[in-house]
Amino acid sequence: MDKVMFYESRVYQALIESILAQDLDFSLLAGKRILITGGTGLVGSALVDTLCFLDERLDLGLHLVLVSRSRNKFLERIGNRKNIEFISHDMAKPFEYGGRVDYAVHLAANTHPVAYATKPVETITTNFLGTMNLLELCAKNKGSRFVNISSVEIYGESKSEGFRFSENDLGYIDCNTLRSGYNESKRLGESLSQAYLSQYGVDFVTARLCRCYGPTLQKDDSKALSQFLFRAMDGEDIILKSSGEQHFSYIDVFSAVSAIIFIMLKGETGEVYNVADERQDTKLKDLAELVARIGNVKVVFDLPNETEAKGFSKASTALLDATKLKRLGWKALFDLKTGVENTMKIYKTLLSSIKIFQNEDICLGA
Repeated sequence: MDKVMFYESRVYQALIESILAQDLDFSLLAGKRILITGGTGLVGSALVDTLCFLDERLDLGLHLVLVSRSRNKFLERIGNRKNIEFISHDMAKPFEYGGRVDYAVHLAANTHPVAYATKPVETITTNFLGTMNLLELCAKNKGSRFVNISSVEIYGESKSEGFRFSENDLGYIDCNTLRSGYNESKRLGESLSQAYLSQYGVDFVTARLCRCYGPTLQKDDSKALSQFLFRAMDGEDIILKSSGEQHFSYIDVFSAVSAIIFIMLKGETGEVYNVADERQDTKLKDLAELVARIGNVKVVFDLPNETEAKGFSKASTALLDATKLKRLGWKALFDLKTGVENTMKIYKTLLSSIKIFQNEDICLGA
């Protein structure tokens, strides 16, 4: 049976196309060479697909350099393209690239609880050493820009229920825990970027993403929302492994991708931008109920196993204020319900047949 690529789906492309409605001069990407690590993950896959789409639609003459441990994962998703260069490499190891680089985007990371608990060393080294290796690359490529992809996790525990973190706020993190390896290495990556700007003049910007979801989720992703979606799409009841009072910011992956492009092209050197949308803020129990209603299943409560518990975030409230990003002209593409519906619709479409339903409707309203 032939493989069906997300990029071939009309409904998937409709989500990407909605990015074109953003108030951004995409011609600024013309002729650029963009190096991306982690291009097979949740956000990286959507970013690569979006850049390929924009390149084809707007004839931008982009050249993408995709760095990953697995070349085959890229080929399965987007096939061979003349403007894409694949490099198999572990970004925790020293990295050299001989060509020109205009933008380097670091998305390679372990980003879900089981990985934090079972591969804590790789979690830290990929975040920190991967960041350092790309900063070194940009230091050698004068005029390049490093796009550091950071996380809501750097904030830690909120000061109070309903409090929104702006870019200058910090919460509490207990650094003497296994789970803190992700948070602390992301924090260190941000500090390292500032150091390279000061000492070597490396131009960089940072996007702090809230919790992301979308049709590029991986089956082994152990984040709560990911598991909610997969179980609902399989017709299984959603398992909530807590009281569900955690209150978090969420963002659909294409809104996140459009924010990354905004920050890459319009962000001020050395600045950090929160990526979130207040319409998608929700408590975990309410999120579970939303997915259950859309998937026509129920929510049941269960205790996490030992490995899962070790990887769970210690934060119970983590809401982001994205005012600074909105001042650049960015806005989220969808609300939470629409984003979840689109995610489930695309998965069902692609998994039900190798032929895409050309007449399938997609929700583009917010």
